[in-house]
Amino acid sequence: MTTRPAAPPPGAAKIIQFPDPPPEELTAYYRINNNSYPESLRAHFGNPETTVITSEVAAALIPTSEYAGVRYPDLLIAFNADPQASEARLGYLIPEQGKPPDFVLEVASRSTGRRDETVKRDDYAAMGVPEYWRFDPSGGLYHQVALAGDRLSGGAYESIPIHRPEAGHWWGHSAALNLDLCWEAGQLRFWDPISRRYLNTFTDERAEHMREREARIAAEARIRELEAELRRRPPG
Repeated sequence: MTTRPAAPPPGAAKIIQFPDPPPEELTAYYRINNNSYPESLRAHFGNPETTVITSEVAAALIPTSEYAGVRYPDLLIAFNADPQASEARLGYLIPEQGKPPDFVLEVASRSTGRRDETVKRDDYAAMGVPEYWRFDPSGGLYHQVALAGDRLSGGAYESIPIHRPEAGHWWGHSAALNLDLCWEAGQLRFWDPISRRYLNTFTDERAEHMREREARIAAEARIRELEAELRRRPPG
């Protein structure tokens, strides 16, 4: 849950903050945050001063402390935006930022799956969000399909082509991010077509750290062996 920042100093204009998301909207933890995707995406895109990458934070067209007209995407990405304004307001206010988010994604759950495909889709289109993606870890139990994306065209969403080259794998290309979104055996992955590799998850980072540690231990052991061998050699 979002931690509210300190109160503004006396005399400063009070910022209307969005309410924390209702419990039924908290679906991103295991698929987005637990995999460290916000951090991986920030590292990938850089420019932290002008890029907003967040999850389960409000997006709206009007400032309000009520839930009406507010959506809480499981992942929101906006370029050429103001992260400090978003943090102070506890959400992404589109008129304040001067533009809608470039990308939003919803993760399916039993309680929100149907709304993700209907009213949320309409709301994000009305907000002017260029790309809206939906990810269903169940493979289509809560959404109609495992992975779906829409691109705004003429004020309405048009489906982004989704490919299924093999069982257990779906993917589609996000022009907004220049990344491929993948459904991999129930897991969300981001593929960079330029470097031709996935953005790291927390599990990837941990495995890479363990490989580096094991390689370092092996190298140190080999050095000790060589030193011992040199000591055993007769002088001259």
